[in-house]
Amino acid sequence: MARIIAAMNMTLDGFCDHTAMTADDEIHDHYTELLKNAGTILYGRKTYELMTYWQDLINKPSGNRSMDEFAAAIDNIQKIVYSRTVQHVNWRNTILKNEITREEIIKLRQEENENILVGSPGLILALTKLHLIDEYQLGIQPVILGNGLQLFKNIQDRIDLTLVKTKTFGCGAVFLYYTRNEK
Repeated sequence: MARIIAAMNMTLDGFCDHTAMTADDEIHDHYTELLKNAGTILYGRKTYELMTYWQDLINKPSGNRSMDEFAAAIDNIQKIVYSRTVQHVNWRNTILKNEITREEIIKLRQEENENILVGSPGLILALTKLHLIDEYQLGIQPVILGNGLQLFKNIQDRIDLTLVKTKTFGCGAVFLYYTRNEK
């Protein structure tokens, strides 16, 4: 049975904004390994559209090893996009679904042998509310924004976590690995 891992970069004050993050070779290498050890990644529309940037590097590599390897890893993994507005997707290994349900995610977890990644703030929030996230891998960037998209906005119920690992990067980012405590 697969584990569901929420993986997200965020600012020190809890906001998700890819334009405010440091994405150096070390960070790209980290996410490349994460992708290589997973079978599926779940995206919402906005994050999926942002991630399609990497499609161009498959056909026209940048020459930066870390970026090109990340592009290959994100291209290879199965992607499931949840959107009510997108009509079709044109990235290989991509499935489009209109609605996320607890039952469907549980079934996916049971069918998969490899980790399932959740890479969109909205989906992380939705699956957190459904108590389906097994592990949170939060990359805390050394930036304070003061406003933006909060990762855990509108969480009503307390969720207890256990810190199982930390990883520090040269750019000043710290990745925190938490598992959800079972009730």
